[in-house]
Amino acid sequence: MEALRDPACGPVLAGAPPELFVVLNPGSGASAADEKRAILEAVFREAGQPFRFVPLEATGELPRACADAAARACECGGVLVAVGGDGTLNTVARAAWERGCAVGLLPQGTFNLFAREHGIPLELEAAARALLQAQPEPVQVAEVNGQLFLVNASLGLYPQLLQDREAFKQQFGRRRWVALLAGLKTIFEWRRQLTLEIELDGERRVLRTPTLFVGNNRLQLDRIGMEPRIAARVGEGRLAALIARPIGTGAMVWLMLKGAFGRLGDPEQIDSFAFRTLTVRVLGRRRVRIAADGEVGVLDTPLHFAVAARPLRLLLPRPEDRVPVE
Repeated sequence: MEALRDPACGPVLAGAPPELFVVLNPGSGASAADEKRAILEAVFREAGQPFRFVPLEATGELPRACADAAARACECGGVLVAVGGDGTLNTVARAAWERGCAVGLLPQGTFNLFAREHGIPLELEAAARALLQAQPEPVQVAEVNGQLFLVNASLGLYPQLLQDREAFKQQFGRRRWVALLAGLKTIFEWRRQLTLEIELDGERRVLRTPTLFVGNNRLQLDRIGMEPRIAARVGEGRLAALIARPIGTGAMVWLMLKGAFGRLGDPEQIDSFAFRTLTVRVLGRRRVRIAADGEVGVLDTPLHFAVAARPLRLLLPRPEDRVPVE
């Protein structure tokens, strides 16, 4: 196995498969990372697949390491491969998209919505074997102020919920009841209503809302109860937006519960629509917190949501290797 710091790409034989530059996020712990590494080494060596692991000691190094690996993959005609949860997949995909190289995904997160929508197996060995026969296909991705996202982006209540959930997990551990408790705390304490000026198809309107949600994933939109006629347009040059109408704490709790059971798209409490581009100004705010694929950051306003100008070159499994979407 070659080291990434070696400047030579090595000889490329006619008909040989492209080299895989594998990004394995160490955030899950050393023992778990070692186990995943061993599985991938066994699968790739058995198949005679050229590969190398991208040196990465800490999660904080991920963006830089991905950018460097994407540049090297492009030089060598290789493929950038992500192993991890939604945040890791987003960072790796962003680096590959910016450079224009192909990307493969080996999902190891909690929801794995992007991978599941495209039929990528969730079990690591099965996903690695499917990757060996996968071919790059253009897949729609989205942007907000130039920042790529695969599944969704939001502002208002949802970024705060993610931030509170992470704080609770650091204090009490990564358990489901901790995430539930953090969510309830956020909802009961949330008092802010955002005043948004949105520009859509040349028309502007001002509204108040606790949260704005933009989706690029039909699977997720179906599960939260998005109107089928709107969800069906996502992935075909459109994104979907959900804007909650101003409601009290009790109604917000009820809305979140309905969303868990596929009823969030209730037209009495939610405005939803499909779009190509959407401009959002948050009145009274020059900067605003945004959650993109579960990662919280801060962006300047106005916010410009759009389908990315070019697709992501995603390695998709052969039809016989794909897992049915459930």
